[in-house]
Amino acid sequence: MAEASKYAYDKWMDSTGVPVHRGYFVEDLRTVDLGMWSDRGAKSCFIQLNGLEGISEVRVTEIPPGETLKPWTLAIDETMYVVSGRGTTTVRHNDAPGKTFEWQKNALFMIPGGYTAELSNMSGTEPARIMSYNYLPLAMTVVDNAKYFINNPYAYLRREPNLDESMYAEAKIQMDDQYVYGARQVWFGNFFPDMKAWDRLVPFKGRGAGGHVVFIRYPESNMTNHMSVFPSKTYKKAHRHGPGRAIVIPDGEGFSVMWQEGQDKVVVPWHEGSLFTPPDKWFHQHFNLGGIPARYLAFHPPAQFSGYSEKVEDRRRDQIEYPQEEPWIREKFEGELKARGFSSIMPEQAYKDENYEWDYKGE
Repeated sequence: MAEASKYAYDKWMDSTGVPVHRGYFVEDLRTVDLGMWSDRGAKSCFIQLNGLEGISEVRVTEIPPGETLKPWTLAIDETMYVVSGRGTTTVRHNDAPGKTFEWQKNALFMIPGGYTAELSNMSGTEPARIMSYNYLPLAMTVVDNAKYFINNPYAYLRREPNLDESMYAEAKIQMDDQYVYGARQVWFGNFFPDMKAWDRLVPFKGRGAGGHVVFIRYPESNMTNHMSVFPSKTYKKAHRHGPGRAIVIPDGEGFSVMWQEGQDKVVVPWHEGSLFTPPDKWFHQHFNLGGIPARYLAFHPPAQFSGYSEKVEDRRRDQIEYPQEEPWIREKFEGELKARGFSSIMPEQAYKDENYEWDYKGE
């Protein structure tokens, strides 16, 4: 990115001296290169993939064995996903008593804006890694000074301080009546203990492969997630939407194909710990090559960046049905499976009938 076109966030990010990883994907967050961030007192890296720029921050921070990082206060909400390790987080506001909870690998939680978080590693031998996701690039477009957002005791607090027992308690189910396709089941909470083991799913109709999904929201926050789970030796329909998403893999092995309409395709291999971002309005399609259901956990940008597929008037403009996809897609998938000694279980009828009804087990 040329200097004149850099966002305020990019200039600040580069000034930290911390490694910045760009491109279309990161193969493994568990091993991605980190560098010492002196202000944070920890090894970290920034991840600015094509499609994240100017909207969302992704950052990886490592906690050494048996150590506690410096307190961290961000003026905006921040979600954290545990890439590896186990530990505790203490959340507090100013000098008020804090709330401490334990986490393990694949946990997902949210730190409300204006609250301070202290991250500790419970292992005495292995480091822990946390992936953070927030809207700091977008926020710095309005206020271009990072000091306003980081460790600023005078920053605006959107919600009243609340650290009662329910704040990081078990998530609860609610119905979202505002969803564009009608009411849907949503899980509300600030803490989800293990996204690799999460089994409270509903059929994800319309996207193919007989997959299931969980939609996640955080109380009093604009941040959202969803996690899609789909069967071994199947693949989802191609679709597109707006920028700013980060997709991490809690479990499974496969690949995704991403392309701008009429342009060459980018193939993204993935496994547990991989991260990728579909650029703005690029079609993308997910393929499960493993022997178990694959999971991808999506971190969403603000609602105004949801793009085509969240408010589609004509599905054909932003989703490609199996009968209309390029032959290369099926050939690529079946070839990759054959190389692993597998065969596709995609039903032949799905390639002939775009209204094919999948069997959603447990529905």
